[in-house]
Amino acid sequence: MLEKVVEIGLLFDFYGEILTAKQQEAILLYYYDDLSLGEIAERLGISRQAVYDHLHRGEDILREYEKKLGLVAKYRRLKEEIDDLASYIDKHQLENEIKKGILERVEKIKKHL
Repeated sequence: MLEKVVEIGLLFDFYGEILTAKQQEAILLYYYDDLSLGEIAERLGISRQAVYDHLHRGEDILREYEKKLGLVAKYRRLKEEIDDLASYIDKHQLENEIKKGILERVEKIKKHL
């Protein structure tokens, strides 16, 4: 379940604005606030089945956009490359001042990912 939460969280971060307001709200309440279908239904004034439908339709849309655009996959590859670069820099002999400057720039890039 944790893998699905992380997956939907990442997909939502990239594509969440594409969803309808109800789909967004259902996903936020379910995955981010950890509410049950019944709690979400009560909060939104809709049936549990409607919550279920909003969740699953929203998840399908998020996955479909990732399949077409691949932004999360590109993000993960870029992050991995940056981590590898930081590790490479850290392992090799460079003057301390140069190494520090490069690693600071790598960290700055990571923050913007």
